[in-house]
Amino acid sequence: MSDIEKMIGGDYAQLTNTNIRSFGWKGVTVSVKDRQSQQPKTILSDVNGIVKAGELLALMGPSGSGKSTLLNVLAHRTAQLNANVKAAIYINGSAANPKTFRRISAYVEQEDALVGSLTVRETLNFAARLSLPKNVSKLERIQRIEALLTAFGLGGQANNLIGTPIRKGISGGQKRRVSVAAQLITSPKLLFLDEPTSGLDSAASFEVISFVKDIAKKHNLIVIASIHQPSTSTFAMFDRLLLLSQGGTAYSGPVSEVQPYFDACGFPIPLYMNPAEFIIDFVNTDFARDRSEVDQQLNMVHSSWHKSRLATATVTELTDEMARNSMDTELNTEQRDDTASTLAIHFALIHRSFIKSYRDIIAYGIRIAMYMGLAVLMGTVWLRLTPDQANIQSFVNAIFFGGAFMSFMAVAYIPAYLEDRALFMKERANGLYGPSSFLIANFVTGLPYLFLITILFSIVAYWLSNFRPSAEAFFTWVMWLFLDLIAAESLVVLVSSLIPIFVVALAGTAFANGLWMCTGGFLVPTHTLNPFWRYVFHYIDYQAYVFQGMMVNEFGHRDYACQQNADGSCSCLYASDLQDQCLISGDAVLGNYGYKTGQTGKWVGIMISIILGYRALGWLVLYLRRN
Repeated sequence: MSDIEKMIGGDYAQLTNTNIRSFGWKGVTVSVKDRQSQQPKTILSDVNGIVKAGELLALMGPSGSGKSTLLNVLAHRTAQLNANVKAAIYINGSAANPKTFRRISAYVEQEDALVGSLTVRETLNFAARLSLPKNVSKLERIQRIEALLTAFGLGGQANNLIGTPIRKGISGGQKRRVSVAAQLITSPKLLFLDEPTSGLDSAASFEVISFVKDIAKKHNLIVIASIHQPSTSTFAMFDRLLLLSQGGTAYSGPVSEVQPYFDACGFPIPLYMNPAEFIIDFVNTDFARDRSEVDQQLNMVHSSWHKSRLATATVTELTDEMARNSMDTELNTEQRDDTASTLAIHFALIHRSFIKSYRDIIAYGIRIAMYMGLAVLMGTVWLRLTPDQANIQSFVNAIFFGGAFMSFMAVAYIPAYLEDRALFMKERANGLYGPSSFLIANFVTGLPYLFLITILFSIVAYWLSNFRPSAEAFFTWVMWLFLDLIAAESLVVLVSSLIPIFVVALAGTAFANGLWMCTGGFLVPTHTLNPFWRYVFHYIDYQAYVFQGMMVNEFGHRDYACQQNADGSCSCLYASDLQDQCLISGDAVLGNYGYKTGQTGKWVGIMISIILGYRALGWLVLYLRRN
């Protein structure tokens, strides 16, 4: 008995394919409308193929040949936006049912969307918690994880971090193996790999494919991998090859017959040359000097293929499978839970996010340090302001700085969110969860860190600046600053969901916060603000409500000393009923800005509505971008 069998015991049958004997496709044709000519442009043209259980198929072709499009079509994913797709896909000769297909297949994307601050074992554990149905026990889950660690040679690295920009982790080849293992946790029978050797050297590429081949053979899986230009040894690991050129089939059949086929067609592969390298170069038109000659050559290649014995054999195999049409009824009729419960998914996502946040200093650690630096800056610039009329404007300036710049610095969250979004897009494409679960976990995880930032900043900045010295005033300030940071981070979520490019998201968020600064009521008082900016932007400006709330908190319950003249009279900058006491009522300052006390509850409600609005719009963006 193998180590894998010993490790997983009775669950061994779960990992082994006993139902799927073949996977085939016929007449796959994809076209899109050309942007310039607006005429239909063919991406794939009448592509046929079949793979048997336990086999690895290499999907090859030069850039632009259509291999990624074909892989997506076969995996029941979106080929291209607004593409016209015609395809017949079969499992055991029967038309593939989308719901059944999702349950028996897995897709590994080209980019390793892994959480760098998790260990290898934790990565597989969270993959299991997010994908395995609730009727799979914790013991079974652990057994599957340990089996995959052993099968992919990751046992020695199980407790090593994946790796972050500032913490070295496992190698590139090991990351690829982790990505594949994470998809195999659900025991799929069909595995699709998009460029599994991309960015790896020949040794690491061979290592990845050899592990995939080993597990495919042992468990009778069907593996289809798009691959660019493998080394000779890596190429030999595959059982079948489907070679594409300009969307058409140049070869489809056993890897062992590649050389005899091209020799027989009059295109002999030179001795001692990598066959994969030769055939890719042979059908590549990107660097052709004589375009007409190359097109003529490709027409010959396509024509030779359609007339070949192997082309006929492919169609015959498909026809035979369709004639048998004996897919196990269990695949179509089995009504079991095939996903984790919504609550379990939420807990798993929140747990994973917390681990990522406290281990990855980039997520919140650097932000905490940055905000503390800002607190020291604010507290020392506006150091121990005395409550007199000479410092009234300084108090106002400090309030604006504390609210506006704290929200502005939320742009530091963009890189961490974009990393989370990339992982979400991969996991959503694999059917694990939707934008609701993702955004709920994101929101819940962020709250304690934002509250910690708020408390640390306020302890330093509030008391150094000598704002109103009472516990009630301090915690009211904390409340407004906390809401400010939540709103700012919600804005980051919205903009970064809409534009998932770091520089563009940074510019968009900075522009939005700059707009809110301008219309918030500090730089230009609300009652003198241009009607367009006032009615279109001011009343939905979260910074405006934070500024109003902090102003009322400071000036609504505090008096400020006027300047006393030599003759004993007072010169007060603001008229108030306390002028005869040589004091200025804080209400007089608020009146100058058009603010009133007693509206805190209303403003808090509006702030919460703005936060929920940003989150809802972020959800809508992610939902509409599901393809």
